[in-house]
Formats: sequence, C-alpha cells, structure tokens
Amino acid sequence: MHRSTRSFPGRRPRTGARAAGTLATAALLLPLLGAAPPQTESVPPSARLQGAFASAAAEYQVPQSVLLGVSYLQSRWDAHGGAPSVTGGYGPMHLTDARTALANTVVHDHAEGDARGDDSRAPLKATEADVPTDAQLPARLKTLVRAAELTGIPADELRSDPAANLRGGAALLAAAQKQLGEPLSANPADWYGAVAKFSGADDAATAATYANDVFAVIRDGEQRTTDAGQEVTLAADEAAQPQASQVEAMGLRKADASQTECPPTVSCEWIPAPYEEFGDGDYGNHDLADRPNDQSIDYIVIHDTEATWEQTLKLVQDKTYLAWHYSLRSTDGHIVQSVKAKDVGWHAGNWYVNAKSIGLEHEGFLAQPDSWYTEEMYRSSSRLVKYLSKKYGIPLDRQHILGHDTVPGPTTSTIKTMHTDPGPYWDWAHYFALMGKSFHRTAGPDSQVVTINPDFASNQPRFTGCVKAGVVCAPHGSSAVRVYTEPREDAPLIKDIGLRPGGQDSTIDVNDMASRVSTGQQYAVADRKGDWTAIWYLGQKAWFKNPAKQPTAVGAKGLVVTPKAGATDVPVYGRAYPEAAAYPAGMTPQAVSPLPYKLLAGQRYVVGGRTTGEYFYSPTFDTTSHRVVKGKDVYYEIQFGHRVAFVRAADVEVTPSSVS
Repeated sequence: MHRSTRSFPGRRPRTGARAAGTLATAALLLPLLGAAPPQTESVPPSARLQGAFASAAAEYQVPQSVLLGVSYLQSRWDAHGGAPSVTGGYGPMHLTDARTALANTVVHDHAEGDARGDDSRAPLKATEADVPTDAQLPARLKTLVRAAELTGIPADELRSDPAANLRGGAALLAAAQKQLGEPLSANPADWYGAVAKFSGADDAATAATYANDVFAVIRDGEQRTTDAGQEVTLAADEAAQPQASQVEAMGLRKADASQTECPPTVSCEWIPAPYEEFGDGDYGNHDLADRPNDQSIDYIVIHDTEATWEQTLKLVQDKTYLAWHYSLRSTDGHIVQSVKAKDVGWHAGNWYVNAKSIGLEHEGFLAQPDSWYTEEMYRSSSRLVKYLSKKYGIPLDRQHILGHDTVPGPTTSTIKTMHTDPGPYWDWAHYFALMGKSFHRTAGPDSQVVTINPDFASNQPRFTGCVKAGVVCAPHGSSAVRVYTEPREDAPLIKDIGLRPGGQDSTIDVNDMASRVSTGQQYAVADRKGDWTAIWYLGQKAWFKNPAKQPTAVGAKGLVVTPKAGATDVPVYGRAYPEAAAYPAGMTPQAVSPLPYKLLAGQRYVVGGRTTGEYFYSPTFDTTSHRVVKGKDVYYEIQFGHRVAFVRAADVEVTPSSVS
C-alpha cells in the first residue's frame, strides 16, 4: 500500500554477528547493577552507546541483558537519526509518540488506481480514513509520553537523544516489573513478564512470542555496529530462560487462532474479511477460490498499510472495501489473518497477480518514507513468508516475493496508477537474511547477470518529497540504487515511457520508480566501464555505480531471454493471460494487450519463472459462474525495469548466462 493515496491496499508510503560470551565488552563485565562507567574521553566514541546501556540499566535496576535484548528486538540498537518508525516509535528503545509523528505526515497527491485490477467489473472506490485523535490511540502508541512522566526527561530529548531514550525504556521496564509485583532482580529470567508487557500486546500469545524472541536474543547474544557507528555487544547468556507463568498471570485475552494458517513461531489471530453482497449486485472484498487446486499460488506481495492497526482491521472487515490475507502489527509483530490462502484477495492492483498471490500488509499509518520498521515485525513477517513459501512451493527470491512496487501495471493505462510501497527504505537484504536466503555472489566478476546488493546502512541515495515536494529527504539507508543513461552521476536518469509517455525527465522523488533498481533484483549485464555497470532496463542500457571496493551488485547466474533470431523487437506484457481460443463460449476473452515497452534485439533480461496463460473469471458474487481459464500460450516472467513483466515464450529464446 502507498501512504500517499487513500485507496489502502491498492496504494503506494546491517547485519549483526552472533556474539559469544567471551566477546563481552568492559561495560558488560561490570557488576550487573553496579555503577556505570563515566562517559569520559577515555571511552572511545564508538563505545558510548554501550556505556549508555550500562548507565540506564544501573539507574533503573534493570539487567543490562534485558535492556539490550528488548532494544535489539525494537530497533537493532539503531537510533535512525531521530526519525520515527512507521508507528511513531523513536530511538533504540522504540518509544512511541504517534501524535507527534502524525503531525509531520504529509499526504502526497498521487493517483489511486484499483487494487482489484480486473476490468471485468467496475473498480471499487476507497474513502479517506479518519485520522485518530490522541484519545483514540492505544497505550502501545504513547509509550514515550509515559516514559517522560516516569523519568522527568522532556519528550523532545527522549525522541532525539539515544542515551535519554535508553533511560526512558529502562524506566518503562522497571515500572512494568513493579506493576506485576516482581522484584527488581539481577536475574534476567525474573523479567520475562515485564518484557512481555513492554511489547504493548493485548493478547497472551503475542506478548509471549515477543518475550520469547527477546530471551532468544539474550541467550544467543548479538554484536553489531549501529547506523550511527556505535559498536554494541550483548554477551550470550544461556541461563536466561523464559518464565511462561508470568504471562499467564497477566490476564491478557486469548486470541482466536483456530482458523489461522500461520507457523507456530508467530502469534496469529483470525479476524475474517466478509464475503458479502451489497447494493445492486456488488460485493466485496475478495473472491472465493480453491487455490492451489484450481490455480497455483506463485507470489507473495509485501505492502505497508498507511493506517493505524485499528483502522487496518476496520477496513479489512468492510464488505464494501478491499481485502488482503495477512496484516502485521509493527510494535510487536502480531499477525491477523483475514482471508484464507485458498481465496483471492484484492490488494495488488493487477488481477493476474492477485489471483496468483498472497498479500501481506505491514502496519504503518504515519510513516514518512524515511521512517523505519521494527525488528520484531521483520522477524514475524519473515517467518510467515518462509512458512507460506514452503507450503505452496513459492521460491524465496525477488521474482516471487514481490514488493507492491514491483507488481506491473496490467495494461498501459494502469502504469501511472501502480503503487510504490513498501518503498526504498524496506531492508530487503535483512528481510531475506532472516529467511535464510541472503543475497550473495554466485558468479565471477565478468558474469552476464548481476544481483543488486548494496550495503543498506551506507547506501543512502538522495531522494526528495518525504516532507514536501522537491525538498530533500533526510539521509537514510536504502535498498534502492539509481540508474543513469551514461556512466556518470551527472548524467540524465533513465526515462520510463509508461509513466511519462511525453518523454518527460525522471525525478529523484521518493515515489518515482522510473530509474532505480532494488536489492535482490537480478539483471542482465549490458556493459562495464571502470566503476560502472550497465544493465538492460526498460529497453535501454542503464548504468549504475558499482565500484569493486564497495560494490552495489555482485555476479550471478541464471537464465536470460532475448528476441528470437530475425525479430527486431518483441512485446512486453503486464499479465500472463491465455489466448482468446482458451475461453469458453459466452465468456468475453481478456485482451492480451502489450505494454508500451519493447524488448529489443540484442537485449537480455533475467528469467524469474515460466508459466502458462491463466485467468480467474469471477465477476459475480455467485461463485457458480467462477472459472479458471487455462490456455496453451507459455510466458516467461522477466525483471524488465523496477517492476517485473512477462514475455511470450514463442517470441524469445532462453539461454543460460555466462558465469565467468
């Protein structure tokens, strides 16, 4: 989903090494609750955050390992330069102040489009969601305000100063421990209930899952360098074991997980989307189907919601609206399933992709595009995706785990209205690493295919439009790499004739997808010059900076397509629909209409998959007329621009790339 439009599901918004106990820093070797070392000039600047953890833990009598573990699950110890998360959380403890973050939200003027993406029936129109008042915000979105009350530290300081933020988090943990009637103990295991309460979860399963994840970090240990260059270590403590009875005594509600399709490693709840008829034969907000028996599930689409959690659940239960399969809460990773995987949700803006995909919406109602997502949501989402991938045979790669921003427009007229979430600040490298599928070199430096793989933290391309059109966004780690017409940074950007048929220049606006590639995507190499690599992109040779000492792409291998001998160009499609002869009598065939792009002779594009033309016919509430039409035409999915696309197998030749 994209935050700048209010068509909700149809709209566009550093890895650490595990540490052994022998890697404990001087700060961690101090007595657990003893006095913290003073911040003197003898403390290296890169170790000051570690010292701040020690000071905050000592001040509020919280075990350092507990404070470090909670902070890691919230932010991986990053401060994000004071920028709020997608749910208005600030600093390494992710203290939430949603109203302040919401006050800075800018609604961009951006086209909406139709999330169902099927022209066999009229599109649904979305309405503007109400902005919540402070009284309507749950306590989990106002923890910074509570921390200010407990510590006396001004809210501005809690938002901007990492050391103050840690003190606020420690105060919240200590207050939770006291409220639960537990001692301010030096034993981390005694803090299991307080950690669960810190999550803000209102159900027992989510609170326990969150606390279990924190304690897993404490037991395993972690070490990493933060986005501000701070070196932080959490020594492994195998003795830190959860005490489930503490959560059981908290009296939290029991979520209904009886009908969910989730792995046991996440907290999951069933809140169904209604399949109901209304008005003059209209219906919403999804279609009943029998996947994978009647059609395969080939994709998982990653969205962000741009609405509060409460609004998200309200919208997915609106029979006149749209629906997706899973919603994920940012603060604690809680998952709600609303549509069965066998059924087709309306979420991606491309009916072919909708019919072949599962949609995941990630909470975020006030995020500027330079905001960030919590570690716990990344972990929860990655576990769900890995589970669905195994269950339905969906490959774990960027050709099948799609951002909404990589779903193609099904027809030429829809290209401008396709959406751009989760955007350039979603950390695809970390997300796939959590699934055990890290992106890495699979071929030599002269390979004919590359995988885009910049370092997220240090890769900070310049964007505008986060706060106001034309105004430069705050520097932020990114998965995006910009592409140019020539091997130099002052060259014109690549143009997209689908987005701008008049040939207007591309921009560096955060929502302009015309001239950038993203981590994990694979492209065929067109040329190399010094520190620059050219790829085939939207029918053009597109250059990006790729220095050997700090590469933004690595060698890869795979299949590539090129036009068959004798063809000067071949058409490119936004959907893989069957030929007209495949449709039964009485059913109007869907047009196999090409997009305005061409795959030209001599150009090559990486193959993401092979499929046979297919169309899910379901224009009415009465399912007796529904039918999956399967043709004989074969298509290849390719990485064509920033978005994927399709070409007919009859038009192209497929060859393996060189792996030299």
